[in-house]
Amino acid sequence: MRCLPSLLLATLLLSGCASQTQDPSGIWINQAAIDAAAAGGELREALLAYGPNLEWQVDSQRQQASFSNGFERGEGRLSHEPDGGFRVHFHGDHQEWLSLDRSELVQAASDTWPQQRFVRANPADSGYAAPGSRFEQALYQAYLGGTWVIKQGLGEGGLVLFAADGKLEGLPGADRYALCLAGDCAAMSGEADSIWLQLGEQGQSWLFEREGDQLRIFPALNRAAIDEMPDYHKGPLHWRLQRR
Repeated sequence: MRCLPSLLLATLLLSGCASQTQDPSGIWINQAAIDAAAAGGELREALLAYGPNLEWQVDSQRQQASFSNGFERGEGRLSHEPDGGFRVHFHGDHQEWLSLDRSELVQAASDTWPQQRFVRANPADSGYAAPGSRFEQALYQAYLGGTWVIKQGLGEGGLVLFAADGKLEGLPGADRYALCLAGDCAAMSGEADSIWLQLGEQGQSWLFEREGDQLRIFPALNRAAIDEMPDYHKGPLHWRLQRR
């Protein structure tokens, strides 16, 4: 009988721990999409297969949650549900349901898209981050990180470095780049992947193919009329890069 008080105390403590709600606050990225892209195929195909949302930013203290899909951002009000999950209310009647499954943030399936899973961004990158930027940095590092050698084209034999923050070294005529993830740039390039190359204040779209450790970059030739949305198609091969 002496064990009863201790048993009751232990039960209450365990019950209290079990009823505590986990905090989803933080930045969460779609690692599955990054892994699929890094495997060495078409970028947008991988993003579509595991997207469309690429990043969530959650602040439970302020009851705020926002997502980025590479083109637009949705901001909503976060509320805790009785089942331990979370509901995000957006403008109008749109809602999304989030939950925590061990180390992952789960966005429930809906009529619009399937279930998606997200992992926390690098905790070392704490503090404010522009919407979608943590996903982009992780993608850039996985997809284009490392040292590339120009095997064909201007600057042949030179080394090229694509930095995670969008800086570019070694590719003649460019010092910054951005991968097209969604939106107008995707619509203009059809089924092809596109990359923006910029030098100073001037830049333009290019089309590319990545196959394993080989990257081929082509001029984006516009077949649309001057008063129509650009319709880009591949021109002659301009660069062929090989990752060391």
